[in-house]
Amino acid sequence: MVFCVFLLSLYSSHGQNDTVHFEINFTFNKEDLQLNKYYLLNGTDSVEINTLKFYISAISLLHNGETVWKEANSFHLIDAELNKSTKFDLAVKEGVIYDKFRFNLGIDSLTNVSGAMGNDLDPSKNMYWTWQSGYINFKLEGRSNVCLARKNEFKFHLGGYQFPYNCIQQVEFTLPQPDLIHLQIDLAEIISELRFGELDHIMSPSFSAMELSSSIAKKIRLRIP
Repeated sequence: MVFCVFLLSLYSSHGQNDTVHFEINFTFNKEDLQLNKYYLLNGTDSVEINTLKFYISAISLLHNGETVWKEANSFHLIDAELNKSTKFDLAVKEGVIYDKFRFNLGIDSLTNVSGAMGNDLDPSKNMYWTWQSGYINFKLEGRSNVCLARKNEFKFHLGGYQFPYNCIQQVEFTLPQPDLIHLQIDLAEIISELRFGELDHIMSPSFSAMELSSSIAKKIRLRIP
């Protein structure tokens, strides 16, 4: 089965440091993920991951249910092919105390209606459809012999910001250890729900995109060391 651990590490000194460091690590079946490599799903079937990209946005810290810090222009494109995209620092005001953190998986509607932008939101990143459909929140592409599509390819481009296809997902966790956060997502569970051979492509806003986006967000879990 396909297994991808999404490891997000946030370091502070109980709210006293002015730098918060994020690091994201991907694995496949408990080993470091290698793109463009075939992995066994079972005794006869296999899968190859070629592209894994998604947006994290609207990062904020909370204390007693109130937002105590939020990042300005908070848009981060995570690309499994680019190591530098999986590590970034946030400048947090010294002395901020927090017990929760929150982020969006995807891009908000206001940013979408503003049109294509720069930096991680630049259309050259291949995460923008059109002004009508907006940004792709989550992109997963690869091949599997189970897929019936051309060249056995699967492509899941999940996005949409207009009713009834708003795909953005909010993720929030209480922090038992504010100085260290591990988040995990198991792509084996996600792919096992995709019914390869019946649904190999999602390429536009739709109810299927909404359902899969919700499923992915629920697969992100806090892992206590």
